[in-house]
Amino acid sequence: MIPVTKPYLPDREKLQRYIDGIYARQYLTNNGPLVQELTRRLENYLGVENLLLVSNGTLALQIAYRALGISGQAHGERVEAITTPFSFAATASSLKWEGVEPVFGDIDPDTWCLDPASIEPALTTCTRAIVPVHVFGNACEVEAIEAIARRHRLKVIYDGAHAFGVTYRDRSLLAHGDATTLSFHATKLFHTVEGGAIVFKRKEDLERAALLINFGISGPDKIDTLGINAKMNEFQAAMGLCVLDEIEANLKEREAIWRLYAYTLGNHYQMQRINSHTRYNYAYFPVACRDEKELLRDIERLARAGIQVRRYFYPSLDQVQAFSDRKTHSISDDLARRVMCLPVYQGLDAGIVLQQLSSISEVA
Repeated sequence: MIPVTKPYLPDREKLQRYIDGIYARQYLTNNGPLVQELTRRLENYLGVENLLLVSNGTLALQIAYRALGISGQAHGERVEAITTPFSFAATASSLKWEGVEPVFGDIDPDTWCLDPASIEPALTTCTRAIVPVHVFGNACEVEAIEAIARRHRLKVIYDGAHAFGVTYRDRSLLAHGDATTLSFHATKLFHTVEGGAIVFKRKEDLERAALLINFGISGPDKIDTLGINAKMNEFQAAMGLCVLDEIEANLKEREAIWRLYAYTLGNHYQMQRINSHTRYNYAYFPVACRDEKELLRDIERLARAGIQVRRYFYPSLDQVQAFSDRKTHSISDDLARRVMCLPVYQGLDAGIVLQQLSSISEVA
């Protein structure tokens, strides 16, 4: 079976050298030297400041909400955030977990990101933040979103789980908003097996978050605030350093697969329009079928041919009872029923996938 994605495994000998160093130092966690090195290298590679490594991408979102003062758990009152229903469950579940009610806007039918025009009609006196998603690494309309946030004095936390290495107008996309979060899950373009990061606009927010991820402890025998354990450990950082060493070769191969798909399939499927001025990372290749019937047919026939494709993101989160604001957002709901991702990973022979697609559809 050709999987829809496959974790990138870096050079084994280099990883072993990092692990040998961990054994020699016997320093496994609590902001160890490899975590500090990975922090510095990621800031340099991504072109950002105030980056905080954490243990996973969901906790990155939750810590960002807490650090920026929008957690309903902290306020003891109803708190809302405007977000997108076309995303992975963690975008909404992290809000609910922190006592923040997700209120969904709809998405742009071309870029598939949160439509800025849907934000202001959804605002209430309880709204404290906007949580857009750079869907499949495509840049949101950051200027429009941040103009709305300024008018209404709202925080902006971008879910950038897919946006590693993406730039917008020659600047890191991760530098926008009050914070942007990243996921370093094993299936991501860059990974630390499990892990994540938050990029803060302000250093004081970074310092507050650094306390939160370590139980609120500021020093020996001193606890300054309520906190939790969200630290990255040295073994995660070792994997991240090795993956980062090889990221450019990985990116180049993914881009070649992505461009081959786009050239061959662009007239058959609806494709996501990548926002202009964006340098994309080619981490995913999503396509939208004409309808759900065609999507289910293609998924089934490809599976029989030994090729796994996956639905992203189904169902639309406004249709999930645990998250629902009891409104259907027609563009997201329609798109979620039609989108699937084709395999993209280092070492894939994309020609095999295209050959099978051509045998079950009208692809030339």
